[in-house]
Amino acid sequence: MKLFTQYNRVNIFATIATFIVGSVAFYGVLYSILRHQLDDTLRSEQQEVTEYVQSHGVLPDFENTRHQWITAQPTTNPVEHKHFNSYIHHDNRDGDDDWVRQLTFSIKVGSGYYTVSVNRPEAETEDLLKLIIMVTLGMIGLILLVNYFINRRLINRLLKPFYNTVGEIINYRVAFEKPLQLPHSTIDEIDLLNESLNEMAARIYREYFALKSFTENASHEMQTPLAVINGKIEVLLQNEGLNEPGIQQLLAIEQATKKLARLHQSLLLLAKLENRQFTPDEPVNMQQVIESKIDEWQDLIASRGLVVHTACERTIIAFHPQLAEILLNNILNNALRYTPKGGEIHINLDEACLRISNTAASGPLDTERVFLRFYKTQNAAEGTGLGLAIVKEICSLAGFTIKYAFGGGNHIFSIYFSNKTVQA
Repeated sequence: MKLFTQYNRVNIFATIATFIVGSVAFYGVLYSILRHQLDDTLRSEQQEVTEYVQSHGVLPDFENTRHQWITAQPTTNPVEHKHFNSYIHHDNRDGDDDWVRQLTFSIKVGSGYYTVSVNRPEAETEDLLKLIIMVTLGMIGLILLVNYFINRRLINRLLKPFYNTVGEIINYRVAFEKPLQLPHSTIDEIDLLNESLNEMAARIYREYFALKSFTENASHEMQTPLAVINGKIEVLLQNEGLNEPGIQQLLAIEQATKKLARLHQSLLLLAKLENRQFTPDEPVNMQQVIESKIDEWQDLIASRGLVVHTACERTIIAFHPQLAEILLNNILNNALRYTPKGGEIHINLDEACLRISNTAASGPLDTERVFLRFYKTQNAAEGTGLGLAIVKEICSLAGFTIKYAFGGGNHIFSIYFSNKTVQA
């Protein structure tokens, strides 16, 4: 959820809650004021009746209308205090039931007492109250609407430098020739963020190029002694004076040297992948690469009595030709090497996924460690333990998703291409 959306949601909820509570309180206060004004009007009528009786000694003639009427009844039990009450009155003229406010009091006229009731409908008060409430609700709605657009415009303007910073970070690659340089901002918090990111990027930039130089230099320096060792071994193996134990020792040294060379190449490749020195943006026909690899491994397949089933559609994806070769070489080599004699390998390819399954020699692999470096099973002593780690890193670089599963006595590796498929 975006920051503006979250802020706006909280702000709107808080504003609406505040307006609801305020509206209820406002309604109560306003209703109390209007009711008090209506009661004052009834008191004025009482005052006029009282003054008329005091002056003339008789009750006045009441002129009753539908907006106000007064009744007087003789009584032997006069009320001590006047009191107000509200009741529902049925109007025979229009057939409506309306609330009426009534003031009841007792007054002495001559030698007797009368109970006088002054009645006044509350309809005018209710109409006025409704009008005021409607105007208030309209103002609340207008305030909410204006507040929403002001906040949207203001927050978008305030967050623009932040999104600019995020965009620069997304588009930045440490392999660029210069470190990240974020501009200064008039907003202190964004400026502090940019300065911190600039400093962090500068450190990463220096460490990256130091690592890159070390990798390149180490690769170059290691190749020479390995080539010398292999050359010396070949010369020694041609020596006719060697006995059988000496030949076996040299062959063991040669095998260890080749393993070291493979390990060196694998570590160098991993370093390049982690440093993002490859750009997977070229169209690669995965079907052709798979068929080519199967042809290369045909002798090994025949010698081990393996059965390879292929169901590959023509699939062209945005990838890197060299990485495609390495990925398929590693994963197919892994399947061929660890499939028992007479086992089966299934290769399925379509626009969405590459799936390779092979007969398992034993139980499932450790799903938590299968793609970690130097992870090897007990029957994988000859490997470097880096093949699947390289496959995982290539998939990460290319934006693919690789998953391992075990089912039906088979190891199953699935590579999902996401939206990397391109038109042929």
